[in-house]
Amino acid sequence: MESKGKVLLVDDEEIIIDVSKEVLRFLGYDAVFAREGRAAMDLYRQEKEAGRPFDLVIIDLTMPEGMDGRETIEKLREYDSSVKAVVSSGYANDPVVQDFGRYGFSGRLTKPYRINEMKAILEELIQK
Repeated sequence: MESKGKVLLVDDEEIIIDVSKEVLRFLGYDAVFAREGRAAMDLYRQEKEAGRPFDLVIIDLTMPEGMDGRETIEKLREYDSSVKAVVSSGYANDPVVQDFGRYGFSGRLTKPYRINEMKAILEELIQK
């Protein structure tokens, strides 16, 4: 089966990475993972410069180690203003989640992830 797209998921929680890996593969996407923002920036830059850019980045808002979601999207946008990124959080009332576009994100996913919601946001943003 041909991949529907390439996704970079940035999250510091092992369980989120493990579950997301299975869900993304099930939905037909290639997935790469980073545990914090700096590692995500390095991967994003490396893949883009190699001609294998990511179609979408899903970024956890709260990561205590390294760069958090807000800083990560700022740095990604400085590097690539056309980046498509989704903010991910278990805190649905957070201002960044509520008004994601204002912070440079293209969409939002709330934790715990639901397969149908993840599928919908991936299809909406990768097909654009």
